[in-house]
Amino acid sequence: MFEFIKKDNVGVLEIAGRLDAYSAPNLKNLFKELMEETRYFVFDLHKMDFLDSTGLGSIVSCLKSATANGGDICIARMADKPRMVFEITRAFKIFEIYDDLDAAIESFNL
Repeated sequence: MFEFIKKDNVGVLEIAGRLDAYSAPNLKNLFKELMEETRYFVFDLHKMDFLDSTGLGSIVSCLKSATANGGDICIARMADKPRMVFEITRAFKIFEIYDDLDAAIESFNL
């Protein structure tokens, strides 16, 4: 469900499958651990096929945690279903969203 790689001091977290009430706590726990490695993240959502409000809340919680520690999160390669949730909830207004993974990584200018 979660795959993490570090590229140019940016953590790339690929989230696949469902991010819902069941899996959202796993994301938050993993993110706390990953914050020890970097403060800048790209959440790659091209393999995510379902996102509910709890899942979206966990992504926002990760953003708050990152910014509180001087970091940031952006979103890359968002699949259609998560994109619809971001649009309906207007969550796209609080995240930088990129269609290209490399552009998202380079956006941090590290």
